[in-house]
Amino acid sequence: MRKYLFLPVIVLIQMLLSADHSAAQNHADTVKTGIYVTSIHDINFKDKEYTVNFWLWLKYKNKDFNFIENLEIPQAKTVDKSFSTIDTSGNEVYLLMKLQCVMKDSWAIDNFPFDHQMLRLSLENSQFDSKSLIFVPDTLGKQFDPRFTLRGWNIDSLKTTSGIKIYETAFGDPAIKIPQTQYSSYKVKIGISRDAIGLFWKMFLGMYVAFLIAYMCFYIHADSIDSRFGLSVGALFAVIGNKYIIDGSLPESTTFTLVDTLHGLTLSFILIIIISTAYSLKMIKREKAEKAARFDRVFAFVLLAVYIVLNVFFIMEALHP
Repeated sequence: MRKYLFLPVIVLIQMLLSADHSAAQNHADTVKTGIYVTSIHDINFKDKEYTVNFWLWLKYKNKDFNFIENLEIPQAKTVDKSFSTIDTSGNEVYLLMKLQCVMKDSWAIDNFPFDHQMLRLSLENSQFDSKSLIFVPDTLGKQFDPRFTLRGWNIDSLKTTSGIKIYETAFGDPAIKIPQTQYSSYKVKIGISRDAIGLFWKMFLGMYVAFLIAYMCFYIHADSIDSRFGLSVGALFAVIGNKYIIDGSLPESTTFTLVDTLHGLTLSFILIIIISTAYSLKMIKREKAEKAARFDRVFAFVLLAVYIVLNVFFIMEALHP
């Protein structure tokens, strides 16, 4: 019974703490931040990075905010500032910069080459935490140049938001009792999708040609054992080589991607062709040449139909995940 008497007191304390936290955030100076992306290029899948050029502007009243020296882009590998200008003539500071950043990011390659990627970019001030500085997105107007083309890609969306980035450390400050520091973060997310039809045929044409070469075994007489097995085994190694070439341009992945699925499917069907060739040869040895020819005709039609249907199914799944 006694614990229920203290319950209103506990609730009141929690409300006061929340009010203090909200008040602290309300007292934080706001920085109105906007971005205009002019170029995205050098998308490197193997090294998991890309290069982005953009204009960045910040408007704020607290002149202690030194963004020229303390602007931080956490995911950036390199940051090059080609231009900056600052206007402090009025009651508000206006800072305009042009930046080029080489960004590190992770790629979703499950549906490669029909993949959709989300490029992420965030900005922070390394000098002031969220108690002193809060970013507010400036979303007026366009945020990327609609005239520039990202070769081989289409820009689907660009969204800017602000949030709080929590670091589970006090950075060695003995005055901070709880090892946690919060910084305001300005976040940019750019959704891009690959224009992949040409790239798909460029990467998989060799695989499909190898399968068709193995498939031609059904139109060679069953007693030509050397020709039928030679074509099938050669096609098998051609598909394996094609897969290694494609894998060499992609980052390592623990998931089963579309590239793995299509190559695995093709290898399996070539193996089925080799098994069917052995079965036809067995019937020839038993002097059942007519039956072997009929088996080749029927099995060739069924095998090709199933192979095409499965390929279309997996490709459509990648196009519409």
